[in-house]
This record gives sequence, C-alpha cells and structure tokens, in this order.
Amino acid sequence: MPSRHACVAMRRAPRRGFTLLEILVVVVIIGVLAGAVVLAVDSGSARQLERESNRFSALLQQACEQAELGGRDLGVLMQDDGYGFANQVDGYWKPQPADGVLRQRKWIDGLHSEMTRDGRRVAFNDASSRDLLPQMICYSSGELTPFVLSLKLGDDEVRIEGKGDGTVAQAIVEPRR
Repeated sequence: MPSRHACVAMRRAPRRGFTLLEILVVVVIIGVLAGAVVLAVDSGSARQLERESNRFSALLQQACEQAELGGRDLGVLMQDDGYGFANQVDGYWKPQPADGVLRQRKWIDGLHSEMTRDGRRVAFNDASSRDLLPQMICYSSGELTPFVLSLKLGDDEVRIEGKGDGTVAQAIVEPRR
C-alpha cells in the first residue's frame, strides 16, 4: 500500500499540455469562425446592393401607383449621391416633403449609379442646382419614362429597367472574369 505522501503527490501532479480532443475542438471552432467571416465579407456588398436596388424599385413603383391614383405626374430626381421624387407645381418640379415616404434618399457609401435612356447616358441633377429636372416621370396614365439604371458596388452590379408600360424589373449582372 502506498504511503500517504505518495497519494498526495499523485493527486497534485499537474497535467502537461492538451489532449488531442481539446486541440481538435479548438481547430473546428476556429475553422467555423473563419468560414463565417469569409462568407460575410464576400457577400456583404452584394446584399447591400440588393437592398438598395430593392428599395429604389419599391419606391419607384409606389410613386407610379401614387401618380396614377392621384391623377398627377410624379418626377424622379436623380443625383450622383441619391434620388428623390417631385410634383410639378406651377411649371416647376418641387421635391416631396422631407418627412414623406418619397423623400430624398442617399445611396449607400461607395455605390455608383448610371442611367441611360434610349442608349444614351442621362445627366443627373447637381445637388446645388435650384432648377431640378426629373430624369424620369411616372405619368398619371400609368406609363413610365423608359430607362435603364445601373447600380454598382465593388464588383457587384444590378440593373433596374423601367418600361413604358409602367413595369420595373431588376437583374443581377454577372461580373466579367
């Protein structure tokens, strides 16, 4: 029978190192976290771009419905850094109220927008200009100025196409490789 001192010494002996199971658990956790970070970074700009394009399309469709139901044309005021909606009052385009649904909005940082009509690039309004002209109009008849709006964020691109019959469609543009 071992002496009392030998038993105490055996209980107090510290373990050295980690077991194989502990090391494997840590490696798996690090791998899962690294994979989540890579996926979040890769698809972050694509998700932001999709959100922005969906928001623009939904607001445009709402503006066109409002124009048709209200019997008054609504203009879409495009700028390099955003967009807004306007009513025609006494021959001038007056922006919608700042607290309304169709208020002026800014694009997210880094987003580049470009619009074409009939294959020609459309100039956007200068933010400092007092004479605002809409780049497209939702007519009270239910029609819409035909256009193609390209939104780019990083390597991702979405095209929004408005047709004369008032419909709006979106398409993700595959990057060139």
